[in-house]
Amino acid sequence: MKDEQRLGRAAFLGVTVAGLSSLVWGRSAWEAASGILPRSVGAVLPQPTSGWRIYTVAATMPTFDPETYRLRVDGLVQRPLALALDDLRALPVAQQVSDFRCVTGWTVEDVRWTGVRIRDVLAAAAPLPSGAALSFVSAERPYVDSLTLEQASLPDVMLAWGMDGRPLERPHGAPLRLVMPRMYGYKSVKWVERIVVTREPVVGYWEQRGYDRDAWIGHSNSA
Repeated sequence: MKDEQRLGRAAFLGVTVAGLSSLVWGRSAWEAASGILPRSVGAVLPQPTSGWRIYTVAATMPTFDPETYRLRVDGLVQRPLALALDDLRALPVAQQVSDFRCVTGWTVEDVRWTGVRIRDVLAAAAPLPSGAALSFVSAERPYVDSLTLEQASLPDVMLAWGMDGRPLERPHGAPLRLVMPRMYGYKSVKWVERIVVTREPVVGYWEQRGYDRDAWIGHSNSA
């Protein structure tokens, strides 16, 4: 556990310095990277010219079947839900342009996101008064992170299925990812398959390894 707790920022920076910035996403790059990275960071693979760095914590990225995918919404709710992609797209569509900032220092500016606001996903589930936080569970085990209901209700927080005018791609979290522009990128959970309404925020994957729970840009994990 102590070794994992030391990873955090140092692990991200270390593997980047190690030369992964020269890799192009693909099977051969994945196989090459998987043999040299710490177990807690599966890959740091750039997409050429885009500025993105693709971080994973599992041996492989999740896959999904668009016909059978369901977003489960449960926990402290009156009506648990299992939403297909068509159900999500039938909700009011949200679009925004916002920057994506990683705690390790890189930024992708003016990302165009398309998706749905959290409040519209939760409306049919009707959270109970005792529910004060949301856990976002990724299909990439064991990744999970959380926001308070107040944080999730901010006007630029969303669940995105599209990016820059195209369907969300697998490395960016398809079919559905959380977008929280006011916090560092590790809060924007990819491959979301479940939202759990809870009494208080859970301790997320990177928070278990020393990162701040409230990852406000400029006010946490910046030292």
